[in-house]
Amino acid sequence: MPDDGGRMQRLYRPDAHTRIVSNPDFYDKDIVSIRDMTRGQIESILDLSAKMVPYANGEKVARPLAGKIVGNLFFEPSTRTRLSFESAAHRLGADVIDVSQVSETSISKGETLADTIRMVDAYCDVIVLRHPHEGAARLAAKFSENPVINAGDGAGSHPTQTLLDLFTIKRAKGRIDGLNIALVGDLKYGRTVHSLADALTTFGANLTFVAPESLQMPEDIVKDLEERGCNPVVTSDLGGVIGGADVLYVTRIQRERFPDPSEYRKVAGTYRIDNAILREASKDMIVMHPLPRIDEIAPEVDGTPHAKYFEQAFNGIPVRMALLMAILGGEL
Repeated sequence: MPDDGGRMQRLYRPDAHTRIVSNPDFYDKDIVSIRDMTRGQIESILDLSAKMVPYANGEKVARPLAGKIVGNLFFEPSTRTRLSFESAAHRLGADVIDVSQVSETSISKGETLADTIRMVDAYCDVIVLRHPHEGAARLAAKFSENPVINAGDGAGSHPTQTLLDLFTIKRAKGRIDGLNIALVGDLKYGRTVHSLADALTTFGANLTFVAPESLQMPEDIVKDLEERGCNPVVTSDLGGVIGGADVLYVTRIQRERFPDPSEYRKVAGTYRIDNAILREASKDMIVMHPLPRIDEIAPEVDGTPHAKYFEQAFNGIPVRMALLMAILGGEL
């Protein structure tokens, strides 16, 4: 986990030195990038997430975080991430304060993000931040005395999405090591695939990047993966890849990330997963998508055994429950 060398001194909390916590690696720590976590730490969260599933779906009830407050600051549109963090907090007995747009804060009056974070920090025990600018979560962690969880910062990182993706793959396939995983679509602007490729390399998966040349995985990320022992295949040919894939991770072409709308129109609709193309896939290949989808996965795929994206969305609840438990020191 990252050190807090750049962080302001945390406020003293009377129980900070006496609480018995189940996961000291995460207690009172920020989650800014998946790169801040070792493989062992990731696996510990995946294991805890599995234990959270019956609580996430309401089969079991517990309130280990009663009295805690989660501050949701979402300065960019979100459905699954925001609602799953809220659901995770409520399932654990915590309360939530929520801001879902900049106009609801003093940022609209000119207040800096740093000052907003300082103020919100006084009202809650952990801050969950989504922001359109890359690096915003790292900045927030510097000025917050309480832990900050990055819920997506621009085209940068989305570590909690990566954790739920890994959790989905492991539950569906039984392992991550050695799997053939194809990442498809917008690999240039897609923060989900940036974080996921990083984590999958840590787990020894075999990666293929399928995208138009203009949307391929950034060269600096590919170079970094190669230096870490991964040799990803880079192609634009989905048809030549699908037959050997264990996991097809499809992403939306993100119109909002394009500085030039005409460039978006050139690549929109490049790939579409339907039952016809899935005839080339192995029977146990799974299709994932961080959602929302537009037209890149046909609705007819929803009813096939390949489709795992709605289960993937649900998995955000137990994974985020596990993170909140670990960071806030909850005990069942």
